Formats: sequence, C-alpha cells, structure tokens
Amino acid sequence: MPAEFPDFRLGTVLATSFTGTLSERRGTPVERIPTPQRLVDWLAVSGLTVASCTITQLALARELRESIHAAATAAAIQDALPAAAVQVINDRSAQGRAAAVLTREGKRRWQLGSASSVEDALSVIAADAISIIAGERDGKLALCASPTCQAAFFDTSQSRTRKWCDMNTCGNRQKKARYNANHPKTR
Repeated sequence: MPAEFPDFRLGTVLATSFTGTLSERRGTPVERIPTPQRLVDWLAVSGLTVASCTITQLALARELRESIHAAATAAAIQDALPAAAVQVINDRSAQGRAAAVLTREGKRRWQLGSASSVEDALSVIAADAISIIAGERDGKLALCASPTCQAAFFDTSQSRTRKWCDMNTCGNRQKKARYNANHPKTR
C-alpha cells in the first residue's frame, strides 16, 4: 500500500466502515478511496474482492457512501431519513448479484456475481446499511463525539454508550486534548 494513501479505518460493521472511507467530515476531510484502485483495495480487505474498478464505479461507490452516511446520521439523531439517500441505497442494493454463503467454519461470506463487479460489492454494502438503519441488528446508530469527525457508527457495546467511531483515532485524540487542557505545560 503506497505511503501517500491514509490507512483504512476498518470497523466490524461493513456499512459504517464504508462511510469511514471519508473521515474528518467536519474538519479537514480525509478521502481514503481517492482512486478506483483504492476502492478495489478497500473492498478486498473487507472480503468483497473485485477484479477492477472504473471511475464511474468509484463515483457510484462514493454516492452510496454519502447516502449511507446521510441516512445513518438521520437515524442516529432520530430524524426523517432523506428520501434521496434512501433511493440510492435501495437502488444499489437491488442492482447487485451477490449471495450469502456459509463457509465450512460456520461463517457467512459474500459471493459476488460471476463477473465480481463493483456493483455486486456495493449491493452487499447497501444491504448491510439497510439492516442497521432498519434496526434489524442488535446495536444502535450513533455519531462520533469528535467535533471534527461526527461519523455515524454502529454501537454494539453492552451499554450502547460508546462515544467515538474509533477509540484509536478519535477517542485518543479527544482524551489527549482534554488532558492537555487540564494539565497545561509549565516552563
């Protein structure tokens, strides 16, 4: 992975991990899939290996990412889901040819269509978003407490009181800032 690209922020929930491919939305945004190949890379590490990606497919992926983010944000604050975002999510979900398959280890894995296209992978991501936004899974949507992030994430903690999308980035940054504010350096 070339050094000029920021690391992927992978979580345990596919749809919200996908929205994390654009981070620091309220600060200086960090685009983690700036090229078609980076989308191919992200899909591969997420278990959705595709052969290639075009600029047009990258645009479809980003449109889905932003639609999931908008719908998940609305759901997290218990607001009405944006109709345009819902339409994009539904369209991407319906356009794929992916199937859930059971591995010998008893795990679910996604098998993409014979062409292993980006559209198939996007349908899996859209279906995952539908599942969490519709409240079908155990957990709740929340927004990161970092003022520069505000990412939607799926909280599966026992108490459902998680504050940050990622403790290793946003959580540590906020705790460090709070510590530095309460313990000024003296010279």
